[in-house]
Amino acid sequence: MSILGNPVVRVEDPRFLTTGGIYAADIDLPDAVHAVFVRSTAAAGPIVAIETDSAREAPGVVAVLTAADLDLQPFSNHKSDVLRRFPLASSAVRFAGEAVAVVVAETYAQALDAAELVWVDVDAVDAVTSIRQALTNELLVHPELGTNVVNERSVDDLDFSGCDIVIDMEIANNRMNAAPIEPRVAAAHWGDDGRLTCWTSGQGAHPGQARIAGVLGLERDDVHVITADVGGSFGSKAAPGPEETTLGAIAKIIGRPVLWAETRTENFLAMGHGRSQLNRVRLGGSADGNLTHYQLDIAQEAGAYPEGVSFLPFFTSIMASGVYNFDHAAAGWVSVATNTTPVVAYRGAGRPEATACLERAIDAYAVQARIDPGELRRKNFIRPDQFPFQTPMGQVYDSGDYGAALDLALHNANYDDLRIEQKRRIDAGLASVLGIGIASYVEITAPGAMGTDAEFGSIEVGNDGKVIARTGSTPYGQGHETTWAMVISDRLGISMDDITVLWGNTDTVASSKITGGSRSVQLAGSAMADAADRVIAASKETAADLLEAAPADITFDATDGRFHVAGTPAKGVTWAEIASATEAAVVGVSEFSQTGATFPFGTHVAVVEVDTLTGNVTVLRFVTTDDAGTLINPLIAEGQVHGGVASGIGQALYEEITYDEYGNLTSSNLADYALPGPTELPSFDITLTQTATPLNPLGAKGIGEAGSVGSTPAVQNAVIDALAHVGVRHIDLPLTPSKVWNAYEKALAASPM
Repeated sequence: MSILGNPVVRVEDPRFLTTGGIYAADIDLPDAVHAVFVRSTAAAGPIVAIETDSAREAPGVVAVLTAADLDLQPFSNHKSDVLRRFPLASSAVRFAGEAVAVVVAETYAQALDAAELVWVDVDAVDAVTSIRQALTNELLVHPELGTNVVNERSVDDLDFSGCDIVIDMEIANNRMNAAPIEPRVAAAHWGDDGRLTCWTSGQGAHPGQARIAGVLGLERDDVHVITADVGGSFGSKAAPGPEETTLGAIAKIIGRPVLWAETRTENFLAMGHGRSQLNRVRLGGSADGNLTHYQLDIAQEAGAYPEGVSFLPFFTSIMASGVYNFDHAAAGWVSVATNTTPVVAYRGAGRPEATACLERAIDAYAVQARIDPGELRRKNFIRPDQFPFQTPMGQVYDSGDYGAALDLALHNANYDDLRIEQKRRIDAGLASVLGIGIASYVEITAPGAMGTDAEFGSIEVGNDGKVIARTGSTPYGQGHETTWAMVISDRLGISMDDITVLWGNTDTVASSKITGGSRSVQLAGSAMADAADRVIAASKETAADLLEAAPADITFDATDGRFHVAGTPAKGVTWAEIASATEAAVVGVSEFSQTGATFPFGTHVAVVEVDTLTGNVTVLRFVTTDDAGTLINPLIAEGQVHGGVASGIGQALYEEITYDEYGNLTSSNLADYALPGPTELPSFDITLTQTATPLNPLGAKGIGEAGSVGSTPAVQNAVIDALAHVGVRHIDLPLTPSKVWNAYEKALAASPM
C-alpha cells in the first residue's frame, strides 16, 4: 500500500519542539564580532556627512565602516544606472531605515550602543509616500530619472459600451510585512583556504551565493553559502538583503568572523514589504449575469528601489481573469517609486492581488444585477470540459473544476441557512449583523515553468540500505524533509526512518533555486521521484547478477524494497545487498523538468459578524475548498492552507504598513502592526479536493499560497455583505473598526428614512 496521500506526522517536528533547529544565529564562530547597521532617520535627501568619530571611540568597537570603506558592487543591477541600489547609501538616502554605515564591536550590545553615536547629516527634502502622490510626479524619488515611473506596460481600453452593467471601481491592496518568526540573520567567515563562507536565513543557497558574490566582486565558487533551518520567510527573505551581502567585505577588513541579526523594528523598517497596489477595476456584462468584459489597471508601489516592480504586477496581470470565461479581458500596469521600503514578494506575490480585485468586482456586480453572488460565479466559470484552457491573459490552465469547489464550499458552510439567519437579524433590527463572503480563485504555481523549470534532486543508497537524498529546495516551514522522505519511501520501499534529506549547502548540493511560488512538490518532489526511479533502473543489472538472471527479467517490488525475478518473488535481493555488491553507493540524479505552470484553485467562504455600534468584525466561520492536485501528505497540505488563511484574514482585518507624510514608518513593531493571533482567528473548516495535473509524475500542484489568495477577498466581501442592506458598497482594506463604523454611519445617514 502506498504511503502517499496519507496524513503522516512531520518527522522534523520533534527536533524543532525539543532541542530546536539550527538557525543562522546558532552558528558557533570563535572570535566572532557583531555588526549593527546605522540607518537613516530621514526618508529622502542628500547625505551631507556621516560623523563616526564618537562611535569609533566607544567601548568594544572594532570598526565603523561606510560605503567609502567597502568596495561593493551594486546590490541590484537595474538596467537604469539611476535605479541601481548599493548595500550602503553613500550620496543620498531614499527611505527611512536605509543603511548608511555599520558598527562592528565585540558584543552586540556594544555595537548597538555605538551605533547610536553615529551622526548622519541628511539635507532632508519632502518625501513621496503614496502611490497617488508618486503618480503626480510633482516630487521625484530619483530626480535624475525625471519621473517616478520605473516600469510599465500599457494596454488599450476595452469597449464596454455594449454592456448592460459596468462596475468601475478603485480597489486598494494594503502594504504588509511578512513578519517571519525569525528576522533576517547572517554570518560571514573567511577560511584559511581563502574562501568565504556565509550563513543565511533565506530561501535558497545558490541564489544567495550568486548575490553575495556579485556584490563582493568574487567568483561564485569562492563563496560557500549554507542555509540551514529557516524560521519563516514567505518570500520576504528570498535572497540575502543589502545588509547580508556586506558581511563578507566587513569580515575581510577586520580579519574575524562577523555575525548580524536584525531587531524586529529593523525588520519592519528595512526588510522588503509586500502587496501595495492601487488598482482600477472595470467589469461588464449583461443584466442577467453573463460577464463578458474585464479590465484591470494596476498601479504597483515599488518603494525606493525597483526590486519587485516588474514581476509583481506581471503576476497580477496574467491572473487577472481568474476562474471566469470572459470574452474580453486586459490588464496593464505602472510601477512607481516612493520614499518607502522596497516592495518585494510576499506569500502569493501578485496573485492574491489579482483575486482580490476580481472577486470584489464580482460581488459588486451581483449586488447591482440583484443576482446571488454564488450563482453569478457559477454561471461564468470556465467549465471542466474546457481544460486545458487558454485565458485571454495568455495562460494555459492545466485542469480544474471550479463549480464543484464552489458547491462543496457553500454546502459545507450551510449557505442557505446563513442567508436566512442574515435576514432574520436585519428584520429584527439587531446591531450585530451577519455577512457571508465568497471568493473563488485560481492561482499560478511553479510560475517559472511557464517555459520549463526543474529542481535538483539526487538519491544515494548506501551499503547499509539507507538513503541520503539531496534537494535543491529549501524548507522554511513547509515540511520538505517529511514530504521528500515519503516520495522516496514510496518509490524505493525503504523506511522513512532510513532516509536523510540534505539541502541548503552550495558545497554539497549541486544546485538550487529560490524556493517560492509554491513550486516545491511539483518540481523538487517530482525530482525525488525521478531520481528514485533512476536508482531502481541503475540497480537492475547488479540485481540480475546476484540472482543469476537476465536484467530484462528483473522486477522491483516497492512494497518490501526487493528486486526479484519476475514471477518468483520468494527469492530477492535488498538495497543493502545491491550497494554491497557494487562497493559504492547507488546514485540516481533527476533529469525531470516540467513544461508549463500549474493552476490550483478553490473557493473560500467567510462568515462574519459585524457590530454596527463599534465597527468591530468577528470572523465566526471560515470554510474552504482547496484543490492542489494530487496530495502527497494531506496533513501538511492542510497546515499550509491554515497558514495562508491566517495571513489573508490578517490582511483583510488587521495588518497594514503605514507611513506619515514625512516618510516615517508608523507601524514599526508588533505593538503598532496588528498581526493576528489565535484569539482573532476561528477554527477553519478545510476540505481538500484533488484534481491531478498532467504536467508532472506526481500530479501535484502548489498549496503554500492558496490560503492567502482566497481568504482576503472572502472576508472583505463578507464584511461589505453584512452592511449592504444600508447601502454600503465598498470599504478599503484593512477593514478596521473605524473604517467599518464610518462606512456604516455614512450609508445609514444617506439612506431614505
